[in-house]
Amino acid sequence: MIPSTPEILARLIAEPTVSRMSNLALLDYVESLLRPAGARIERFVHPDGSRANLFATIGPDGPDGVVLSGHTDVVPVEGQAWSGDPFALTLRDGRFYGRGAADMKGFVASALRAILLASERPLKRPLHLALSYDEEIGCIGVRGMIEALAVRPERPALCIVGEPTGMRIATGHKGKLALRACCHGQEGHSALAPNALNALHLGAAFIQALQARQQELADHGARDDDYDIPYSTIHAGMMHGGTALNIVPNRCEIDFEIRNIAEDDPSSILAGIEADAETIARPYRNRFPMACIEIEPVSGYPGLNTGADAPAVRLLKRILGDDATLKVAFGTEGGLFDRDLGISTAVCGPGFMDQGHKPDEFVSVEQLARCDTMLSRLVEELAPED
Repeated sequence: MIPSTPEILARLIAEPTVSRMSNLALLDYVESLLRPAGARIERFVHPDGSRANLFATIGPDGPDGVVLSGHTDVVPVEGQAWSGDPFALTLRDGRFYGRGAADMKGFVASALRAILLASERPLKRPLHLALSYDEEIGCIGVRGMIEALAVRPERPALCIVGEPTGMRIATGHKGKLALRACCHGQEGHSALAPNALNALHLGAAFIQALQARQQELADHGARDDDYDIPYSTIHAGMMHGGTALNIVPNRCEIDFEIRNIAEDDPSSILAGIEADAETIARPYRNRFPMACIEIEPVSGYPGLNTGADAPAVRLLKRILGDDATLKVAFGTEGGLFDRDLGISTAVCGPGFMDQGHKPDEFVSVEQLARCDTMLSRLVEELAPED
């Protein structure tokens, strides 16, 4: 008998698959469900062997399949005040509580149930499941799987990324480029501070330059009013520097990001920021030859900007019975499926992102049931009655 979505979800939640930690036990459970059902399964393993992507297929071979995409990793729970065990699924007041319930093991559980349902039907088109690792730290884990799929002669036609959208169809999200600026100065005794070059002061000037670039984007940049924030954004999130109050620091690091709408090229925004960095450091070089602000990429992913009449969107509109679309503020792996594989991609899943990453994260019973209905209708689409 096929287990219910809540039963599957309970097993998924019980695996503490925090990013960078192993997800292999979770994948073993997934395989224990899918292999007896006849799924063809591949793993794409991280170089250290601790975690892996999984790609499973039910139905015939062919290029016209549909991918259900989800990530297996979750964010940490340390420092959060949970009312119960975050790694034990709890049903209370019409809500399923647990780390990853919304983001995004609820969808993964529903997708696994759909694969099992599909295994009992004569599919005319294949149904695929793509599970990734380390999505929460920059969509870095899925890339090995996508690179492997990209060189194959046949690729799936459509992809549904099940991030939480309240079961609405999301056609787009911004791209993201995470970066680190390293400011190099000259150390010295704080009593003689003017004889040294304070790297924190360089960093402060750099942050001011970031703020000016952000204001320019807000005032004069391209706009997409489908987003809550309709322009590209620049944000500084962390600043580290100095070892003691009486030492002028010679190094300062600033982690910052660019989130761009489709109309903006992030490399062009970055080029302007790099020019600002050089403008800040150059005046000091006569006295301090080491003065510079070096910028290096940390991670990133492309945005998604799927047309309202694209195949993935038309499919979702049919199986949901709803033509409304939106764009979401958060990023997904959808941009990689779209850009690197050329697969028509949209985002739709149960729950809401503002319920994720918090203590007592939850997905409602109603949202999970709606996802089950959507994916059951998808199976009907892939196995039409003659």
